[in-house]
Amino acid sequence: MYDIVIIGGGPGGYASALYAHNFGLRVALIEKDRVGGTCLLRGCIPAKAWIESGGVYSVVENAAEFGVVTSEPEFAWPTALERKNKVVEGLVKGLTGTLKARNVEMIDGYGRIAGPGKVAVELDDGTTQTLDTRAIILASGSAPATIPGYEFDGVRIVSSDHALDWEEQPGSVAIVGGGVIGSEFASFLGEVGTKVSIFEMEDQLVPGMEPEAAKILQRAFRKRKVDVHTGVAVGPAKVGDDSVTVAFGDDSVEVDVVLMAVGRRPVTEDVGLDTVDVATDRGFVAVNPATMATSAEGVYAVGDIVAETPQLAHVAFAEAIAAVTHIATGEIAAVDYNAIPMVVYTHPEIGWVGRTQAVAESEGYQIDVAEHGMRGVGRAIIQGTIDGTVKVVSEVDGPILGATVVGHGAGEMIHELMYAVGWEALPAEAAAFIHAHPTISEAVGETLLASAGRPLH
Repeated sequence: MYDIVIIGGGPGGYASALYAHNFGLRVALIEKDRVGGTCLLRGCIPAKAWIESGGVYSVVENAAEFGVVTSEPEFAWPTALERKNKVVEGLVKGLTGTLKARNVEMIDGYGRIAGPGKVAVELDDGTTQTLDTRAIILASGSAPATIPGYEFDGVRIVSSDHALDWEEQPGSVAIVGGGVIGSEFASFLGEVGTKVSIFEMEDQLVPGMEPEAAKILQRAFRKRKVDVHTGVAVGPAKVGDDSVTVAFGDDSVEVDVVLMAVGRRPVTEDVGLDTVDVATDRGFVAVNPATMATSAEGVYAVGDIVAETPQLAHVAFAEAIAAVTHIATGEIAAVDYNAIPMVVYTHPEIGWVGRTQAVAESEGYQIDVAEHGMRGVGRAIIQGTIDGTVKVVSEVDGPILGATVVGHGAGEMIHELMYAVGWEALPAEAAAFIHAHPTISEAVGETLLASAGRPLH
């Protein structure tokens, strides 16, 4: 008898297994592939490895303005691919070792709920093993979504899974979907010389983030000759032998390949939800957000399959902690979804947390807004990274509600503002602390001072 059987070895699943060690629980982790899931194998880590290579290439390409004279750089795609694979393999090996050290029993196979307290595992040899358990955590993850007329063929119409393993650099790409995934690919591919067209139905890139951030990103894309089309829908793809034609409005573009980046769908269609009557919403699993418990006794869900929560690895980590804590102790360790940092790893980088100005206003808050551009920040000028800003949204005579950072290292800097949002700090309280000079983070300090009503510069 296990204390917990976990279906899925991605961030939600492996984090659940690791955290359960703190309570001395007997745990089985079922995974049909390798541990790591979308984030480690097909998402966060490999994507950021490609983006880092593109960033290094861009630094070398522009080195002359810093007084460093080099020959014309060449982007060696096969070498970058090899490095990406090494990064992934090293992390998979390290994670596997950590799970073994925590006494997690790892079972290779496909897991399905087989009734209350039971999980059936279809093993690689075709046999089935049934596990008895006190609790089940479902962490079956997600897969790339697409739209009619853009069915994946892995060659001309591809998902992000395919694109991360391209063996050769494409000459031209149309990216359908200008959210986080699409924008990150556009940033990287445009940086290394691929001709990119990106299409987004909403009126800005990365819908939901501050419009100021979207405008800065779009400006950066245009500098790299990325064609940005917002507020448009695409017609069905016309696939030829050597190219694909994408229609939009009265126009069209012919490219080597189309990358679909319209989001990810939950993988819940064949995991046995019907055997325990788990409530779902369009394929996503409904949970009690305080505990991650589903409508079925003893069954919990975490990660990308959870309804109405961000599909992010760090959210899955927090949900895993909440689920395991409740299973082990009955106590609540609820995720503070309002204080989750979001990061878009484009160049420039974008990070935000809490409510945007539009959301705060729609919820009826009387707000103050303070903003400080990177053009007045000494370190940003030194680095040549002046395209950026910091924006803080606070309630009038109340706490900080949300914040956005655009610029070099924004994904690191946003965590300072995460604490301010999570702890409901007043602008004056947060502004009382000193930022080192010269640093990019000074932009945060300047914005907080302005938000407190006493700007410095």
